[in-house]
Amino acid sequence: MYQHILVPVDDSELAIITVGKAVSFARTLGARITFFHARSDFAATSDGAVIHALSPTEFVEQAAGNARAVLARAESEARLAGVPFESVGRTSDRPYEAILDIATEQGCDLIFMASHGRRGLKGLLLGSQTQKVLAHTTIPVLVSSVESNALTPDMDLALAVIKGEHRSMAAVMHGLKHVLLEARSAAGAADVRLLRSMVYYFRNFTEGLHHPKEDAYLFDKLAGRSHDADEVLATLRAQHHEEGAYIEAVDKAVNAYAGSPDGAHLDALIEAVDRYAGRLWEHMNLEEKFILPACQTHLTGPDWAAVAHAFEANGDPRFDADKAQGFDKLFLRLVTLAD
Repeated sequence: MYQHILVPVDDSELAIITVGKAVSFARTLGARITFFHARSDFAATSDGAVIHALSPTEFVEQAAGNARAVLARAESEARLAGVPFESVGRTSDRPYEAILDIATEQGCDLIFMASHGRRGLKGLLLGSQTQKVLAHTTIPVLVSSVESNALTPDMDLALAVIKGEHRSMAAVMHGLKHVLLEARSAAGAADVRLLRSMVYYFRNFTEGLHHPKEDAYLFDKLAGRSHDADEVLATLRAQHHEEGAYIEAVDKAVNAYAGSPDGAHLDALIEAVDRYAGRLWEHMNLEEKFILPACQTHLTGPDWAAVAHAFEANGDPRFDADKAQGFDKLFLRLVTLAD
């Protein structure tokens, strides 16, 4: 049976769905995954040329960063499932050719792709490359249908965005733990500015944006439709309320470490991060194991439209100011620097 699966990814909602299916399939087989992202040639764009001339450092970050962010989300899915993986990014404006080249170079015995997709404002279209891969490959291709029993397309969109945000948070947490463990193993100082940026991300994105949207849209709508999940919802709401204390503990430990980056302060910081990470994993697992399936059962079409709009576009004015902070750009920078 297949042992090494190539999974092409882009920055679409479709990719989040496809990666979840591919990871589940690989876990069943006991296979490993190579995630692949074909990035456009940023230097060939007008923006890329200007940035390269004015700020070479920013050019390097933008040229590689989006690919790193796309792959980081996919890696989080595999990491949470315990599936071994590696990632490859390559500049190419002919993705199907790059997919075939990487599959051969990496010795993959299966390519896992989506059946179709929809073109958004950014990123490559996974589904549009599938027919080209099928027409030219000598390696087996498993075409995963993204059709579902969703009540409306808004359900798939909302679930993909929510899970995508979960994977982003998991990727930043992994980066945070990686930076600290590197400092411990190398007996050197961790980048305090990077640590503070990661704390800012969790305080302002996770606690300030993502969780309030869950409360205001997802949880409230489920509670209004069914009482089956009331106990789990109460637990999750309590965790939202308590989360600030975990983040403040990490922030306090970062400040102590910044004042005197010795081994004792590093150990205390790692302990604070581990406590917060444990709570975050527990929280996301509860949502994905119990709440999201319950929502699929009980929410209506209009419910899903409201949830999808809130999570994708921040339609509620309460969240507009937070969106303006540019969390996507911050996430991209964090996973690039922490890699």
